[in-house]
Amino acid sequence: QVQLVESGGGSVQAGGSLRLSCAASGYTYCMGWFRQAPGKEREGVAAISEYGTTTYANSGKGRFTISRDNAKNTVYLQMDSLKPEDTASYYCATAQWFCGLVAGQYNYWGHGTQVTVSS
Repeated sequence: QVQLVESGGGSVQAGGSLRLSCAASGYTYCMGWFRQAPGKEREGVAAISEYGTTTYANSGKGRFTISRDNAKNTVYLQMDSLKPEDTASYYCATAQWFCGLVAGQYNYWGHGTQVTVSS
């Protein structure tokens, strides 16, 4: 079983930046970030394989950058030019066989970190 611990959430004004981190307790093939706003379904934000292959949702393209440090089993999400609609709880997750943005493909999840963007 892989345990995930997210950090780096907080409150910023629109246009600001935040960097989320997620440390895994062991090896993971794919690490992804998802988010869920109140009253909305959980949606994929970005994912990265152990080889560095990345996938982004359209909502974050050009603004978000996912990266990982395999030696530390840690994934990062750099979020720039944040908008109020980015406000959500952000979750880190791991997948063993696929590396997309479908939540059902991920088998371990963190508890989430809150990101609030004010206008």
